[in-house]
Amino acid sequence: MAKDYGITFFYYPDIHAVTEFYETVLGFELVLDQGLARIYRIAPNSYFGIVDGNRGHLRHQEKSAVLLTIVAQDVEGWHEKVSAAGVAGLTEIRRGNYCDHFFFEDPAGYALEIQRFHNPDVAKLFA
Repeated sequence: MAKDYGITFFYYPDIHAVTEFYETVLGFELVLDQGLARIYRIAPNSYFGIVDGNRGHLRHQEKSAVLLTIVAQDVEGWHEKVSAAGVAGLTEIRRGNYCDHFFFEDPAGYALEIQRFHNPDVAKLFA
């Protein structure tokens, strides 16, 4: 059976406290506002949602073990953008075995990563 796309959801005690971060700081495109959830397009077939953790299927957790990774060619530009916004937990750009990347946090403490695969053989697996 074919899969068309996926949506990853993060749960918050107050989604209105993070909407500006996702819409203005990161520039995610709002596709659907369901009231208790907002769904954003972050790439042509890649979606991310924020959910009211008081009313949604799951509940907000104080400490999350989830990481949202965004793959982008302009890692340096993203780093400058989020640095200028004063995001929490911002690391320097690091060169790993497969990618150049950095980490930061949203206003509620969820972890995010921006990365670029520098190995062409690995990058083509995701093309």
